[in-house]
Amino acid sequence: MNDKVILSLMEKLDNSSIAELVFSDETSRLILRKEAAFAKSGPVLPAAGPVTYTAAGTAEANAPVPVHLGLPAAPEVMEAVPGGEIITSPIVATFYAAAGPDSPPFVKPGTRVKAGDSLCILEAMKMMNHLEAEFDCEILSVKAAGGDLVEYGQALFEVKRL
Repeated sequence: MNDKVILSLMEKLDNSSIAELVFSDETSRLILRKEAAFAKSGPVLPAAGPVTYTAAGTAEANAPVPVHLGLPAAPEVMEAVPGGEIITSPIVATFYAAAGPDSPPFVKPGTRVKAGDSLCILEAMKMMNHLEAEFDCEILSVKAAGGDLVEYGQALFEVKRL
């Protein structure tokens, strides 16, 4: 990687909520890390999968989570406010609310969508992945803006099942 690419990555990392980026190819490996983010969260654990904290306060890594280059089978849905749920990002990617700069957004607050309708585009590794609704729902709020870098598990939409 050349210096311009590394500086660009450092700037993007600094302006995002992502704490660490790891890039590697056949000849090199680059790790960019925000030390301040790790100082707040405590020790860094290997990225083997979800971590369970025991009653004694120690962390135990669960079984490894498979990694996909596309979207996993279904985005994670978490409980939010009463009657609402949060749809989270299934991958680290760039969030696009619309198909193009001059296109209207796929959804906005108040939009009712059916299972299979596109909610947004998540760009990862130059691949445009459409995030589709897993169930009929109404969009209560959109938690990311076009062009935002989003992390795995980051809230993207607050929805209400129909």
